Amino acid sequence: MSAITVTIISLCIIFAGTTLGSALVFFFKKSFSDKTSNIILGLASGIMISAAIFGLLLPSIEQGKSIYNNLAVLPVVGGFILGGLFLTLIDLLVPHFHKHSGEEEGLDSKLSNQTKFFLGVTIHNIPEGLAVGFACGMALSTNNNALIFSALSLAIGITIQNFPEGAAVSIPLLEENVSKGKAFTYGALSGSVEPIFGLIGVFISTQLAIFLPWLLAFAAGAMFYVTIDELIPSSRKGNHGHYGLWSFMIGFCVMLVLELVL
Repeated sequence: MSAITVTIISLCIIFAGTTLGSALVFFFKKSFSDKTSNIILGLASGIMISAAIFGLLLPSIEQGKSIYNNLAVLPVVGGFILGGLFLTLIDLLVPHFHKHSGEEEGLDSKLSNQTKFFLGVTIHNIPEGLAVGFACGMALSTNNNALIFSALSLAIGITIQNFPEGAAVSIPLLEENVSKGKAFTYGALSGSVEPIFGLIGVFISTQLAIFLPWLLAFAAGAMFYVTIDELIPSSRKGNHGHYGLWSFMIGFCVMLVLELVL
């Protein structure tokens, strides 16, 4: 497949994954049990960390050595830290609510908890869109077959984790007496930022190819931040922490298999 075809497919499937996952709300009468929630979020965490390492950090290191030679450590480490700082800034500014922990962050506002929850999930989907966009942009810039399939692998992995993540957005809203149709809409819309920021990532990385090591590491740092800040703690609820732990291991292996196969 050409890099353009892979880019189009990648941007479509990451949104489709969240939408299909959100549609699971129509098959539930109540929210998840702690055990089920831990499994879903643990799986998503493992895929996120694995995707950040194999789909973003390793290519960042390779591109960094190719472009910056002995100074490759600067874009890789610097970009990674900047990705975390970017999400920290968003957390400080945008009012949002983490349903699993009950924690509120951002500036004071009079928004409802439902809206804050939606914003919390939505802003944490931004790094995933950027990650796919940067990876596809790298493939477009180099037209290297290995990088083309690496971008596709990353997109498939994020799509797989978006499916349970979409469900984790829509189904808990049932506890707030939100209708299933509205809960589905919230879930689907939370994933809409991914193809949007994916396109932004493609544009930036194709126009500024010399900064690819920075951009890839930036996306990896942002994904690490989201996973450690929200997903992993939320996968340890109740007395079922080991379900989240082993789901993390399985999720990590899912992405690892994708990298090896593609």
